[in-house]
Amino acid sequence: PNLVTGMAWLQNTYTRRFNTRHKLWGRLFGDRYKSILIEDDRSGGGSSYLATLMDYVHLNPARAELIAPKKQKADSLLDYPWSSTARGYALPPKKRPKWLAAESGLELFGFKDTAKNRHLFVERLDGRMIAEVAKRCGIAEIEGQTLNSSLRRGWYWGSEEFKDAMLRQLDQISAERSKEGAALPSTRDYSGGRQAKDRDLRQAEAIIARAVDHFGLSLDADGNFPKMPRGNVSAVATAWAICRHTTVLQRWIAQRLSLGSKSNVSERVRRFERLQSSALASILKEWKAMKF
Repeated sequence: PNLVTGMAWLQNTYTRRFNTRHKLWGRLFGDRYKSILIEDDRSGGGSSYLATLMDYVHLNPARAELIAPKKQKADSLLDYPWSSTARGYALPPKKRPKWLAAESGLELFGFKDTAKNRHLFVERLDGRMIAEVAKRCGIAEIEGQTLNSSLRRGWYWGSEEFKDAMLRQLDQISAERSKEGAALPSTRDYSGGRQAKDRDLRQAEAIIARAVDHFGLSLDADGNFPKMPRGNVSAVATAWAICRHTTVLQRWIAQRLSLGSKSNVSERVRRFERLQSSALASILKEWKAMKF
């Protein structure tokens, strides 16, 4: 909360004061403050998600061309004083901020907190700055996930296993809040952000897996429902459950459940919703009574 309050002050109150003093107007900072979850996968060494992010942050001055590699001799990241590279990682413990966990950061890259290793840490960063095009310094891709895209539009930077673990924790928190008569916060990240979409997709897949077991179905080679005869409403019942408990797109539902178009999904789900309990077979009554 203190960090959020501080950033709100920096981006609002400070901006107004700065503009008033310098007779300017408009935004002072590029975008709103945000944070994402980072997987601390130390077993990966210098190629881990956390280590990759650290390099990305430390190479920011080169990407912003505040310092720039020259043809024969490059400036060092130490020439930019407003970074934890110069103010922390290059300094002995007594001369750097107490809140900076530089020792843990050095360990990520296999370095001890000694003068020699601190020099090697900075030398390694300077080497990356020289070797890479300035605009792409530190930008990396791991398992198809681009760091730059994750920081701008994502909610996590890590493996699929890490994402699933975080979503399970969110499901657990949601279940605990439901027991207390509460719900998840109604902020964008919980209700409409990438995190919410990933959670809904996970829930939709879980409903499909449950439907396969309940209705005794077999998925096709692509993992989708087979095309059902018109009288078989198991796919429609599954679509109804997905629409009721998630916000995934009906276009996605139509493809996964072989229901043609999104308009067909919408129409048939509405019809299924209106069916009286007496008109349903027992297997469908059991399905509608389930808690997802």
